[in-house]
Amino acid sequence: MRILHVEDDADTRALVALVLEAEGWKVVSVDNANSALSVVRDGKFDLYLIDNWIEGDSNGGLCRHLRAADPHTPILFYSGAVYPADIETALQSGAQGYLEKPCSPDALVAEIVKLTRNREE
Repeated sequence: MRILHVEDDADTRALVALVLEAEGWKVVSVDNANSALSVVRDGKFDLYLIDNWIEGDSNGGLCRHLRAADPHTPILFYSGAVYPADIETALQSGAQGYLEKPCSPDALVAEIVKLTRNREE
């Protein structure tokens, strides 16, 4: 499985990559919306894992762009911004899930498995 992870915090990017790569998944990590959109144009992903507040596009903007470019790949927000309005905006923008950061590595992996399994069915 190939995952695009969009996160502006370098420590979080490294930790999430470590957790996901331990599952045997390939992780492409970028720190802003423009880089994310560029990477998406160059390759296929099985899941987009994005923070809600990133440089270049926040509050669902990147999600809308990803969804327009790729209507099928699951999008999971992993963010510390957990106000009801943030979650609602993310889901209305095309995301399939929203996890509060931080959460346990097991919870993150379980949500990714659930979203990608649903895609295969």
